[in-house]
Amino acid sequence: MDTDLTAAYARCQELHRRHGRTYYLATRLLPAWKRRHVHALYGFTRHADEIVDRTEELPPAERAARLDEWSSEFVAGLHGEPVDDPLLPAVLHTIAVFDLDRADFASFLRSMAMDLTVLSYPTYDDLLDYMEGSAAVIGTMMLPILGSSDPAAAREPARQLGFAFQLTNFIRDVAEDLDRGRTYLPDEDLAKFGVTRDDLLAAKEQARSTPRIRDLIEYEVSRAQAHYAAAAPGITLLNPASQACMRTAYALYGGILDEVAAQGYDVFVRRALVPQHRRLAVAARALLTPTGSPVAVPGPSLVSQ
Repeated sequence: MDTDLTAAYARCQELHRRHGRTYYLATRLLPAWKRRHVHALYGFTRHADEIVDRTEELPPAERAARLDEWSSEFVAGLHGEPVDDPLLPAVLHTIAVFDLDRADFASFLRSMAMDLTVLSYPTYDDLLDYMEGSAAVIGTMMLPILGSSDPAAAREPARQLGFAFQLTNFIRDVAEDLDRGRTYLPDEDLAKFGVTRDDLLAAKEQARSTPRIRDLIEYEVSRAQAHYAAAAPGITLLNPASQACMRTAYALYGGILDEVAAQGYDVFVRRALVPQHRRLAVAARALLTPTGSPVAVPGPSLVSQ
């Protein structure tokens, strides 16, 4: 591997280590040769996200221009043109090694562009359209790297796991997203529970949820649980060497929902985090779990509302 490519993979790994602690821990359970490719995909998604969310001092048009410029360089690289970017060589190499679907990357970049202009989603179907690019395609990008005994059967569970992980993040990060002027809780859900955006802003200021907001969050948790349930069969379809990694990621992201429930569905009182000792215990348990064992859906039970 040439020096530039090695440096690009190292850059992606550092982004993953610094910003994706939960998934980074899970990735360490993969065979060494697979890890760098997972780091590359994380680096790609993280860098795009940083263009959108870490340049908030810039006007939206300039942020959009930066995202478009980087996306164009990525597309040029897909067509064999040289790229002048610290991480894209690793991404392009990973795409070539596994013949990843280029349409997934186009869909992802479309959703990132939506974050520059779309501040809320009227319905859950509207949110699903966004998450198709921002979350579901991450699952299908990952699937060839993880490997599967039945890729066709594993595809939909992989998409569902993307939805589950992202909804978990949205639930945990309501306050952080409000700081960016966004809400990822659908407007129709807020209306169903009699919650307004001003109510959310007030709860953020007071660091305490109202009963209506807690009911809303419990509803969203149940929705995320349904995606976890749909994703669960896919874990046992993965190659044996990849199952411990995904069991760990599944349990740790699901554990965030458990933490939200444990604090009474109040996402403003503190940011729900899985304690470090529990994270390590989950990883150790995943390594000791026999291949093919089913995974437990997070939460005490699926709540249908």
